Amino acid sequence: MNVTIEIVTENTADLLDSVAEDVFDEVINPEYLKGYLKESNHTLCVALADGVVVGQVRAIIHRHPDNPPELYIDNAGVTPAFQRQGIAKMLVAEIVSVGKSLGCEDVWVGTEPDNEAAKALYRSVGLKMTDMVMFDGEI
Repeated sequence: MNVTIEIVTENTADLLDSVAEDVFDEVINPEYLKGYLKESNHTLCVALADGVVVGQVRAIIHRHPDNPPELYIDNAGVTPAFQRQGIAKMLVAEIVSVGKSLGCEDVWVGTEPDNEAAKALYRSVGLKMTDMVMFDGEI
């Protein structure tokens, strides 16, 4: 398996022309993608195998007036045929490296309580599970 990791930019958005099933939660919307890539605090890394995106991780740099920037891992996914091969771990390592290069001192991510695969992934890269309460709603 020859998998490469690339950072998607406005100039390399065509990397997303061929994406395997279940890498993203929904079909990529070109307008949403364009807006996402224009944001300097957004980073999208993909794993490619034979020119096809087989995995992705995306993150947001949160900047604060009173604390150093922090990296929030927003979403990750690997197509089922390529799972359990270390691709997600490579993607997370790359996005953390990007965060460090941009001054982030901390990283955080949330996942569903029953997502054992995600919890194992984040533990494997040295993150620790903490108690957290999340609120959400429509606006």
